[in-house]
Amino acid sequence: MTAPALHISGRLEGPAGPLIAQFDATFAAGQWNVLLGPSGVGKTSLLRLIADLPCAARLTGEITATDGAALAPRVAMMAQDDQLLPWADALANVVIGARLRGARPDLQRGRALLAEVGLAAQAQRRPAQLSAGQRQRVILARTLYEDRPIVLLDEPFSALDVLTRHHMQDLAARLLAGRTVVLITHDPAEAARLAHHAWIATQAGIVPCSLPSSLPPRAAEAEETLAAQAILSRELKRCATQVPA
Repeated sequence: MTAPALHISGRLEGPAGPLIAQFDATFAAGQWNVLLGPSGVGKTSLLRLIADLPCAARLTGEITATDGAALAPRVAMMAQDDQLLPWADALANVVIGARLRGARPDLQRGRALLAEVGLAAQAQRRPAQLSAGQRQRVILARTLYEDRPIVLLDEPFSALDVLTRHHMQDLAARLLAGRTVVLITHDPAEAARLAHHAWIATQAGIVPCSLPSSLPPRAAEAEETLAAQAILSRELKRCATQVPA
């Protein structure tokens, strides 16, 4: 699997007016690219546009893969809410994409992915019988089942407690290695742990941020991670005061 870089540029407008005035950014191939920023600035809209999903926002510009091939068929998206079918068990939820496409689901592969995320014993349980962390692991397995080189993550771990969140971050970093990942988060600590590259989205544009040279996932308590978290927090506050020209 070859994961391309993504290039996004232009101007993003919502139904009520401009969201991001002007931007030009390239998300690195095969690495974790983290996008921070205030609520309502259009981060989720950008992800939906990359995935070619319905979106109220409009982009005047371009979203392209740097290898020139079509983008949408190579994208999988993991949303903030779990969107699991309540009447289906964990295994059926993992392979639902195949069923929706009219293809025969690979149940053996679905079970293997549930085992990979530590849920082999929960394959026949429905979402209501699973904890929040277990449901997130089902969604991660479902995302992996799609086997796409580009993975979009929209605040996937925000509803979890700190320990479960760190576990899920480490698991996702391991299982999504080598894919081009774009993660939206409001949490500077999450960005400092997971990002190879990070940007802050504001009304004025999308601004790159500095990160430690060490590879993610970084230890949450490491001095360099905490320092990066503090820098990102300050940058978020500073960028929030910017307005479009």
